[in-house]
Amino acid sequence: MSVIANGEAVPTEFPSTIEQFLVRRGLLPRSVVVEHNGDAVAPSEFAERALSPGDRLEIVRIVAGG
Repeated sequence: MSVIANGEAVPTEFPSTIEQFLVRRGLLPRSVVVEHNGDAVAPSEFAERALSPGDRLEIVRIVAGG
């Protein structure tokens, strides 16, 4: 089973939350912005927001610069 992350199917273990998905992918939850099935998700919700097979995620890394 998988979710669609940034347009690509990514095999995923279920049950899973957004936070668990990010950590398994090597991403720090506080360093990304996530859209789940078209809805923006606050970082404080990552640990509670459950994923289902076929869900769509858009993940953007936050980069600081000057």
